[in-house]
Amino acid sequence: MDRRTLSLTLAASLTTALATLGAPAFAQDAAKEKCFGVSLKGANDCAAGAGTTCAGTSKVDYQGNAWKLVPKGSCEKTVSKTSPTGFGQLKEFKEKKA
Repeated sequence: MDRRTLSLTLAASLTTALATLGAPAFAQDAAKEKCFGVSLKGANDCAAGAGTTCAGTSKVDYQGNAWKLVPKGSCEKTVSKTSPTGFGQLKEFKEKKA
């Protein structure tokens, strides 16, 4: 096998290996959903409204525009003290007084 063929074979093998490693992470994310209003102050995964950057930037507990990744199907069963329903929401909401 010449050098070029060997290089291409190694590159293809590496690409396949990396793609295989990435597959479980994607599958794991597919089994989760964004749940608004369930994270505690500074413990959100992302999106915490104006004046915040991303993960860990929520200003208060149960902030209605800050989300946390939770197992799919569990969001609307998770307690949220500021949600109109008393449970997490799949979309951001305006908080009621806790």
